[in-house]
Amino acid sequence: MKFSDYSFAPEIHKSIDRLGFVKPTDIQYKSIHPIMRGEDVLAIAQTGTGKTAAFALPVVNHLHSRKRNARRPDGIKCVVMVPTRELAVQITDVFNEISKDTLVKPFCVFGGVEQDSQIAALQDGVDILVATPGRLFDLVSQGYLKLHRVETLILDEADKMLDLGFIKDIKDLMKFLPNKRQTLFFSATINKKIKELAYSLVKNAIRIQISPKDPVSKNVNHSVCFVEMDDKRFFLERLVEENPESKILVFVRTKVRAERVQKAMERVNINSLTIHGDKGQKDRLKVLETFKKGEVNMLIATDVSARGIDIPGVDYVVNYDLPEQADNYVHRVGRTGRGRNKGTAVSFCSTEERELLAAIEKYTNNRIAVIEIDKKDYSETVDFSMDASSDWKTLLRDAEEESKKSKVKKPAKRSAKKGGSSKKRR
Repeated sequence: MKFSDYSFAPEIHKSIDRLGFVKPTDIQYKSIHPIMRGEDVLAIAQTGTGKTAAFALPVVNHLHSRKRNARRPDGIKCVVMVPTRELAVQITDVFNEISKDTLVKPFCVFGGVEQDSQIAALQDGVDILVATPGRLFDLVSQGYLKLHRVETLILDEADKMLDLGFIKDIKDLMKFLPNKRQTLFFSATINKKIKELAYSLVKNAIRIQISPKDPVSKNVNHSVCFVEMDDKRFFLERLVEENPESKILVFVRTKVRAERVQKAMERVNINSLTIHGDKGQKDRLKVLETFKKGEVNMLIATDVSARGIDIPGVDYVVNYDLPEQADNYVHRVGRTGRGRNKGTAVSFCSTEERELLAAIEKYTNNRIAVIEIDKKDYSETVDFSMDASSDWKTLLRDAEEESKKSKVKKPAKRSAKKGGSSKKRR
């Protein structure tokens, strides 16, 4: 089946042609018709399979047809809940592209920025609202948002919302939504908690599960090399040198690690960007845009960026640090090999990370191919690095600097706890 076979409005087909969509992916093929029929859908599919278009196309088509044939109905008709600010912006971009020639107006709200401009935009009228649960709940509880006319509720990356502790916000928001509505529930992974949340929201849902035995995209080539923790920077340098034109997304465990790896790359004249929770929203969006445009070919990230972010043309995902939660491996490597593109995932595994590797292989039900590095090759990679001059004194000084930064931030954390809830609104 091709997209030209769907009974979308001409304006939607125009957007489909402009976006270069020809054939639907599996999740799109299995989801679009049930959504168009108004049924609830519970969809489990790995990241990078085209989930956003799977719900955006039928929703925009439905709302455009309604508005074209009747007076403009007031109020928000569709709410899309997502776990992170970056994902909210990305999904809104997709809605904007699809609705470009239609009467439908999408908008997004998220925490981390002043709410006044968001409130002003909402007053101009919005049909589709993409939001993080925290900011959405804030605006509803303050009376700036009315959700009583919502016809479709979409939860995307639901498993991540649970991980971030948004379960209470989501359940509290249900009180403001009509009982009679269509609910679409999308998640990359499924477990007991996700099932409980899903079945509390959907009614007689069509269940769609893509590649249940293999949660990792088949478009990604996976490999692991055994590299000691202090030597990882040398092998990252080598990877960049051997693939100078490639776009590389590097995942590390902590914010401090992200900054330290960036400094290590600077010492060998490799430009890179970092993205993590300590960066302000404007800085994070600017970093993503710079990386997307290819102005800088390496982005070093914590897991805040692993979920749902669609960065075109990522050639390599590097697990500089293996994730402590096995399912995060799936979300990380899903940044490459998206749609019908091919990608490569390389993991650096130190001695102390062997158990994490075993957990990942168990979770994915696959053995990851090992890149064998003989002693000579290993030594040459370290010895011939431009950073080989970084002796123990340099490393000690860097560690001391990071320690000082951490000590400066500690009082602020204690103060937040004293004043009440320290939970951030996203």
